[in-house]
Amino acid sequence: MNRTNTITLLVLAAVWGSSFLFMRMGTAEFGPVALSEMRVLGAALVLLPLLKWQGQWQVLRTHAGPLLVVGITNSALPFLCFGYAALTITAGLASIFNAATPLFAAAIAWLWLNDRLSATRIVGLVMGFGGVLGLAWTKASVAPAGDGAAIMACLVATVFYGWSANYTKKHLSNVAPLAVAAGSQLFAAVVLALPAVWWWPARSPSYSAWVATTILAVVCTALAYVLYFRLIAHVGPAKAVTVTFLIPAFSMLWGGMFAGEEVTLAMLISGVVIALGTSLTTGLLRMKSVNMGS
Repeated sequence: MNRTNTITLLVLAAVWGSSFLFMRMGTAEFGPVALSEMRVLGAALVLLPLLKWQGQWQVLRTHAGPLLVVGITNSALPFLCFGYAALTITAGLASIFNAATPLFAAAIAWLWLNDRLSATRIVGLVMGFGGVLGLAWTKASVAPAGDGAAIMACLVATVFYGWSANYTKKHLSNVAPLAVAAGSQLFAAVVLALPAVWWWPARSPSYSAWVATTILAVVCTALAYVLYFRLIAHVGPAKAVTVTFLIPAFSMLWGGMFAGEEVTLAMLISGVVIALGTSLTTGLLRMKSVNMGS
């Protein structure tokens, strides 16, 4: 990976890491539903002109059905889940759970698409899910104001992400990534439009909430997609997925700097365990086989 691609990777991780902080800033006043609608609508308004400029507009009609499904499962529902979680848990904690997405994607690929699991990948799955469960156990609470429901929302979101990745691979593998991104944001915006009107906040959100939401849509969603697809084109998906491991570090950094969020030892240990497990599951790390001789 050359210097330009490395910088792109770091910028993307920093941008996506900040999205959890901006969700916390916006969801308190917008609420999860309205915030999610503003996010996907803003992203669609940025991405659709790019799609038109590249002459791929027809893709929206040709693949409307699968794009609708991806819009719901990869944007609308996960954004709602993380928006809800942002009401009670820190940006850093949410980002660590989000890092488990490749684990769910691999598990679902095995169950649904009969994707073969090697011994290394099985060890990675066990290790990664162990980290997720350990962190959830230490952070969840059964109290009414506890984090249990928020943590469950994060895990549901990552399941949606994992399922959607496999659905996209099966039904949209021949469609240009920009078309998938723009189309999915458009259909997510359509799906969330009426719920957003119904749950629009009674009190007009403040200027700072609007700024946070606009950055979340334009920078953390639209621009991030462009950077991510550029990275995939230049270094391939296997290396591009390493951004998943860097996001929690940036998210905890931004949360600590701008929101005074605490980073606990359990978060750090679980984050490392999840990252190692995901590395093994995705093939970024491999265990050397040991030959037992007489």
